[in-house]
Amino acid sequence: MHPIIRTNLALREKILIKTSWVSTIGNAILSVSKIVIGLLSGSLAVLSDGIDSATDVLISVVMIFTARIMSRPPSQKYVYGYEKAESIATKILSLLIFYAGVQMLLSSVQKTFSSAPRELPAALAIYVTVFSILGKLSLAFYQYRQGRRINSSMLIANAKNMRNDVIISLSVLVGLVFTFIFRLPVLDSITGLIVSLFIIRSSVGIFMDSNVELMDGVKDISVYNKIFEAVEKVPGATNPHRVRSRLIGNLYMIDLDVEAEGSLSLNEAHSIADAVEQSIKDSIENVYDIVVHIEPFGKHHPAEKFGINKNMIT
Repeated sequence: MHPIIRTNLALREKILIKTSWVSTIGNAILSVSKIVIGLLSGSLAVLSDGIDSATDVLISVVMIFTARIMSRPPSQKYVYGYEKAESIATKILSLLIFYAGVQMLLSSVQKTFSSAPRELPAALAIYVTVFSILGKLSLAFYQYRQGRRINSSMLIANAKNMRNDVIISLSVLVGLVFTFIFRLPVLDSITGLIVSLFIIRSSVGIFMDSNVELMDGVKDISVYNKIFEAVEKVPGATNPHRVRSRLIGNLYMIDLDVEAEGSLSLNEAHSIADAVEQSIKDSIENVYDIVVHIEPFGKHHPAEKFGINKNMIT
């Protein structure tokens, strides 16, 4: 592995672990505060919000564990390393968030349609909700900034989850205010119901987004235009085809076939392949490896199952 890439990976893993610990501690404080106040004040919406924050603590623990796995060097079984553990963890996070949302939905539906007498929540529920909003905003901003810094789908997904938590807490706050204004305790239960639906929707979005890397795809398909343009800049290299790109962590793995004059010596063909590789690296960030296969110009190409050609780009 190139020393610069090794250094960047080590820094990335360090940032992942540090950010995950900040998330764990911050969410633990918020979760305990909301669960305790939710129970004391009798607010189902605040209690539900606290349970959602408790899942964030679990999510942060998963992130720490995942960062440790990603730091392992490649092995004979996993020759590409353990970077895809991040995508697997993101998938797990989406399922945890979905589970929490469904549990909250069931509780809210039961409480909304229950015939048991209801009491107004205590005003203390409003104060802890405001505290939660400020805390979550800070954590979400920090997670997103660090996620963008190291291009981590896991951190960015968690930041989006925390952003959703802010919206959830805002809806809880609005619900509490209207509950006190109209003196209708049922509004607190209805707010909890709306919050749970929002959480479920968010979990589905994260689940679908994590499919891309696990299916060996790329989130930004414009990378293929950049590859074709980079090849065109290299004298002697023509007809790039069977181009494949996938993500491992935040790094691109690129394979492609390129045609060159059949009478070239091995050294000359190798020089063209090196030039193609360098041109692509100059055009695309976060490239881990490129495999360039040189073929004689005009060679017949049967239909290929994998990869794309320039005429397939829309």
